[in-house]
Amino acid sequence: MRIVLENIKELVQVEDSSVKFKAGKEMSNLRVLKNAYLVMRDGLIEGFGPMRKLNEEKLDNDVLMELDCKGKLVFPSYCDSHTHLVFPNDISFIKKTNEDFADKKLKRGKDIINAAQIMESCSEAELFKMAMVRLHEIGLQGTGAVEIKTGYGLTVESELKMLRVIKKLKNNSPFLIKATFLGAHAVPEKYRTNRQGYVELIIHEMIPQIAAEELADYIDVFCEDGFFTPLEAEQILMAGLKFGLHPKIHANKYGFSGGVQVGLKYNTMSIDHLGHLSKNEISLLKKTEVMPTILPGTAFFLNMPTPPVREMIDSGLPVALASDFNPDSSPSGNMNFMQSLARLNFHMSAEETINAATINAAYAMGVEGICGSICQGKLANVFITKELPGYAAIPYFYGSNLIETAILDGKII
Repeated sequence: MRIVLENIKELVQVEDSSVKFKAGKEMSNLRVLKNAYLVMRDGLIEGFGPMRKLNEEKLDNDVLMELDCKGKLVFPSYCDSHTHLVFPNDISFIKKTNEDFADKKLKRGKDIINAAQIMESCSEAELFKMAMVRLHEIGLQGTGAVEIKTGYGLTVESELKMLRVIKKLKNNSPFLIKATFLGAHAVPEKYRTNRQGYVELIIHEMIPQIAAEELADYIDVFCEDGFFTPLEAEQILMAGLKFGLHPKIHANKYGFSGGVQVGLKYNTMSIDHLGHLSKNEISLLKKTEVMPTILPGTAFFLNMPTPPVREMIDSGLPVALASDFNPDSSPSGNMNFMQSLARLNFHMSAEETINAATINAAYAMGVEGICGSICQGKLANVFITKELPGYAAIPYFYGSNLIETAILDGKII
């Protein structure tokens, strides 16, 4: 059955399948079709074009729904390639944000460990119920594909529990979901004087069990001073690769960690955070197709220095945007707000933020072939705005709910 969107004021991010991502100056290019239609069938985009050609579509009587989008915009759903949205609802997660930057690194490590202690007492059923609420919320805010990382478990049992919840979310929601194992998020207290013991636990117990149950798509490491060293990160990523888990990495959140170099060595899909990035690291990244991913919500919530995004794009790099939705450093999965932050704090244009939240973010989570743009054959994951003057209104009106209808897997949610 078909859904037909008619009289679309702007059909945004219209690209052909050959575009994997946009980099440098290309990030300022956003293909928009005005006064358009869009046809979706059986969960896929079937066709689109200017309204004058709609009658040429052979729709027959196989139309489930027609929606008049006069004055409204249609976007491909956002892809959020960095979240931790499986976590317990607990008042102890609520933090003050006026602490000194010098204290943040130590506090964040303790916050992760404290969250892991709360996670132990929460059942899979409880976690699933809470995560479904969050999924529905971000869906109504425009997100249609999401990568969910663990990292608030830090024990074999809790990390597996989180991954089983993510698998259940995959099977019981219309979202495209990727699961990432991030057991190397922080070193638990019991291993504080035996760091290698925890690395061995990850390598020899966690990863084999995760692979046996086919619970994860990717593996990630928080490579940062006070968390995991470049050598430890290499050990963990190599172990994951042996079990078919493609690597990703957190790097340079607090300083120059060596994580960028590890990420490049292991050809990670993305390198995330990048609060600090040297000219040499930018040059190294330009020689690869690794996606630099920035997390505006984290910098905002923790009042941290902003990454050199303008320099990255102007040098020719691509950039993806993600929310880092988590309980201790970025308690929001609103990708519209992330774009607003990127406009205000990172000096990105509206075109750049939209590209970063759609096609580039899809590439960062390995789904650019089926998500991230309006393209025939891609998933029918789109959203319809309220009546707006144009696409630049999305990052401009920060805090406003500008989305009227979200469609995932060809169905209104």
